[in-house]
Amino acid sequence: MKVHPIISKGSFFLVALTCIGLTTKAQNSSIISGQDPNRRVITTAVPFLNFAPDSRHSAMGDVGVATTPDANSAHWNAGKLAFIDGEMGFSLSYSPWLGNLVNDMSLNYLTGYKRIDDVSAFGVDLRYFNLGNIVETGLLGQELGVFTPREIAIGGTYSRKLSETLGLGISARFIHSNLSGNLSSASGNESRPGISVGTDVGIYYRNEILLGGKEAYWSWGATITNIGPKITYNSAEDLDFIPTNFRLGTALQINLDDFNTLTFAFDVNKLMVPTPPIWELNEDGSLATDDNGNPIIAPGGGRDPNRALINGMFTSFFDAPGGFQEELQEFMLSFGAEYDYNDIFALRGGYFYENPNKGGRRYFTMGVGLKVQRFGFDFSYLVPQTQNHPLAETLRVSLAYNIPRDLRRR
Repeated sequence: MKVHPIISKGSFFLVALTCIGLTTKAQNSSIISGQDPNRRVITTAVPFLNFAPDSRHSAMGDVGVATTPDANSAHWNAGKLAFIDGEMGFSLSYSPWLGNLVNDMSLNYLTGYKRIDDVSAFGVDLRYFNLGNIVETGLLGQELGVFTPREIAIGGTYSRKLSETLGLGISARFIHSNLSGNLSSASGNESRPGISVGTDVGIYYRNEILLGGKEAYWSWGATITNIGPKITYNSAEDLDFIPTNFRLGTALQINLDDFNTLTFAFDVNKLMVPTPPIWELNEDGSLATDDNGNPIIAPGGGRDPNRALINGMFTSFFDAPGGFQEELQEFMLSFGAEYDYNDIFALRGGYFYENPNKGGRRYFTMGVGLKVQRFGFDFSYLVPQTQNHPLAETLRVSLAYNIPRDLRRR
């Protein structure tokens, strides 16, 4: 669908994004995510739900499903929160987004937790994705006003220990995505904010072991996030999946001595969203359509992506046109390490890998953390393997405040 022309205000990239979003059912998540849109990328609405929001885990290559719990656990694995050491706390994270291309986009994350008793805790979180300012204009070039596309997700988490080593958690969130303001199509169809809800389910296991005579902790976790109905920006027939994601990972924490701790972590995750099919083309290269104007899938080109939620989630593991080989390409890998000195200073590094045919994001990450009494400060930096990458120079900063359990009980 076509839209009135719009003029960017310090953000030509956002103009392209908004126009693409309104003409292809939802925002182009490959551009926002820093993926190569010319590859066979799985796109969804509201991709910001899967962006690593905090500095600690983004510094470790975007791992987090099995690392030690903190105030940001709700994003990575709701099952971890019941194992958190603190009585209460919060964390605020900020990241300028795609700073190499624009100067007015940002990802913001505010989260807090409160322990209920020795075996359970709850948390709340707010995600705010600011896509910058644009000036809307009419067909004759007249200014109609300034609009800020934005997306918000507000959620709550409950986590409980099932035993001394196993925890289970569930999160639920409300999602609001306003990308177009009052823009309308040439045919008079008004666009509107997209609204949906999402649910996460996570499990976390952590147990003490001996490794080379040293005290260590081995943990693993699994979670499915953003399970929820499709979202629309204009009509009930024009629906897009939200980024339902499966994540599985493990971590090993080794206490070298009373002051020094080393952690290694590994995550693998996959979008549980239908793989785009291969569309049949006419001789002139245009998209072939049936008598109703619907595009035609090429022979052997995969399955119709217009499926119900549950069907789309589970068939996403075997619907790729390229068969098992292409399915394997859809798994993303994260590797991370963390050195901690006396719970005061931390040094982190990691690597994230995505197959070139599925977006090609490959980058190194690094960061530091500092704790002073109840306050914590974390910083992370991203270094892509390719030059002029949209995610180049991405940084995140986080500020945390935690109240230890023993101080609360005096």
